[in-house]
Amino acid sequence: MRKTQAAKKRANSIFGITSMANVAHNDVEEDRASEEPYFAEKILPNGDYYTGQWHDNFPDGQGKYLWTDGCIYIGEWRKGKTMGRGRFTWPSGASYEGEFKTGYMDGTGVYIGANGDTYKGQWVMNLKHGHGLMHYSNGDAYDGEWRRGLQEGHGKYQWKNGNYYVGEWKNGVIFGKGTFVWSNGNKYDGFWEDGLPKGNGTYQWPGGSFYVGNWSKDPDEQNGTYYPSESSSTADLKWDPTSVYNDLASCKICHGERVSIMPSQKRLAMWYSTKGVDRPRRLSVDGRASVGIERPLDKTSLWENDGDGSSLREPRRDFDYELYDDTNPKFNLGLALKVPKLGKRQGETISKGHRNYELMLNLQLGIRHSVGRPAPATGFDLKASAFDPKEKIWTRFPPEGSKYTPPHQSCEFRWKDYCPVVFRTLRKLFKVDPADYMISICGNDALRELSSPGKSGSFFYLTNDDRYMIKTMKKSETKVFLRMLSAYYNHCRSFENTLVIKYYGLHSVKLTGPAQKKVRFIIMGNLLRSNYTIHRRFDLKGSSLGRITDKPESELDNTTILKDLDLNFIFKLQKSWFQEFCWQIDRDCEFLEQERTMDYSLLVGLHFREMSPNGELIPCETPHEHCSWASIKLGTNMQARVERTIRKPELELQLVGERTGECYEVVMFFGIIDILQDYDITKKLEHAYKSIQYDPTSISAVDPKQYSRRFRDFIFKVFAEDTCSF
Repeated sequence: MRKTQAAKKRANSIFGITSMANVAHNDVEEDRASEEPYFAEKILPNGDYYTGQWHDNFPDGQGKYLWTDGCIYIGEWRKGKTMGRGRFTWPSGASYEGEFKTGYMDGTGVYIGANGDTYKGQWVMNLKHGHGLMHYSNGDAYDGEWRRGLQEGHGKYQWKNGNYYVGEWKNGVIFGKGTFVWSNGNKYDGFWEDGLPKGNGTYQWPGGSFYVGNWSKDPDEQNGTYYPSESSSTADLKWDPTSVYNDLASCKICHGERVSIMPSQKRLAMWYSTKGVDRPRRLSVDGRASVGIERPLDKTSLWENDGDGSSLREPRRDFDYELYDDTNPKFNLGLALKVPKLGKRQGETISKGHRNYELMLNLQLGIRHSVGRPAPATGFDLKASAFDPKEKIWTRFPPEGSKYTPPHQSCEFRWKDYCPVVFRTLRKLFKVDPADYMISICGNDALRELSSPGKSGSFFYLTNDDRYMIKTMKKSETKVFLRMLSAYYNHCRSFENTLVIKYYGLHSVKLTGPAQKKVRFIIMGNLLRSNYTIHRRFDLKGSSLGRITDKPESELDNTTILKDLDLNFIFKLQKSWFQEFCWQIDRDCEFLEQERTMDYSLLVGLHFREMSPNGELIPCETPHEHCSWASIKLGTNMQARVERTIRKPELELQLVGERTGECYEVVMFFGIIDILQDYDITKKLEHAYKSIQYDPTSISAVDPKQYSRRFRDFIFKVFAEDTCSF
């Protein structure tokens, strides 16, 4: 049976339609695309069926859409998106009836699950969000506030057995202040954490006895007093608070059934006319285009005869690759990998007349003053006072000079050194020669400003010898770093091979006069400085949302920073180095997790050793030793191999491609950068907002513990032990 005939049959049974408009007549309807909406009945190229108002090649107005998998939407449309009131049903029997917005369940609506779960309340972008009442199929019920699909805020949960809880929730669990009442009349009123009593609380019996104290699942932390009623027996005096935790173990929170596919993820088959030729392109109902055109699954081919009867076979899916770049070797194994073209030297030299010329002069004057200032010798054991955020030195730099500062041609400014003893000791710990440090930053050669500010709005400057990078800092970042400075110092001191970026100084410049402009900046090492040409650069986080370069392959050069979804290699380290790498990544991530930071990434630079005259990379069979071991350090000058991977174009968010066995010899450089993003209210709001729109596991802004776990999981997938001996 042809797919269009099957779709027609299904449509007739569901909608009662006995006649169809032939899609082949689209060339006639094309002339009507710019007119007012009109009624149309269409069998779409992939077998989907639509009947209703149509305008400009999209459903627009009231309409019914039937997907080949059995999903149905009946309701209002606006330019191809479900918008307004409507009803969406799943093949499982689940349904949602209510408000839609740009393809999402959004507004007030009722969801009835296939298992009988029923939710009536508010929605935001497919998730329960706001006030809602949930009746679970097992007899439990919840009436209260929701956030991002989970109970959060104030709410009441009633168990089928008569127990109930009224109080605060967080991330789907009891958390905060609340009261739990058992069906026998016993009651706990107090604080909770992760679904269990934690902190101050009172447990009461119907007879009047009560227990007051500090609650904890750990018996050693429990502390309280039992107050018996007049009718209590002496046996009650031996009551153990641990019994409450045993009683609560059976009171599980029901999470309901998981929705297999959201309405916003359903794709529509539409037409875009190009020079009179209809070209199908798939759109999701929220308006996003698909990378490729997925051919509909032909269910009649699931059963095929092998001569001795029918056998179940794996359904075959064909893909039209017209809409993805088949000239990209990331997808096409038949294309040889090439060394990218060499880009021009990064950054614009800050010469006289540049908008930041005076700022550069101020910075160089301040650094020269800080590094050259006499200071008593100190060991590595620093006093706690050295890390105090108030430990700073202000110095005034008038143009005419002073007792401590030289005359200069810039305007008057004030220079601040944050925790100068700590950073002087860090430079000594990192084996930085003071004279070389001063010459690199404050020598005759000017700094270079990168062409555009980073995502955070910070500006970056490079020293002429590429040894150091200077980044402007927001006040919030400065506070985070000063807060974690002691832990950072101890971590770097404890782990000589830490991959965390090295910081050498924290300063600020404040201009005097009406402007009162204050610029904070930090000085750090440039991880990818090398005598080797760095051919490829990757910034890796382990998230997928927005983690792809927007340049085509032909426009990439060796200075382009590629991201997670651009990665087409597995990095292979010799056994001992791989073991040390894994161990150090664990230690570094534990440190960052403890300091509540997130959004950091692993910066990786690759130098390819072997290439042909036309720039094609030459694969190697076995690795060869090129470097002297004395010059190799974890993350620096590392002799390694990379194995090419291939991505499937139909898997748009595939983080790790499939291995090909094709290896190339490289010199690697890597380290952890951008460690100063605190999981503050801004990032929490970003997480909440993006979690509503996208898969929460795909976004960068997540809780530090989750971020650390996801980062490590990804890094340990793209790094591997090289089983070949060097």
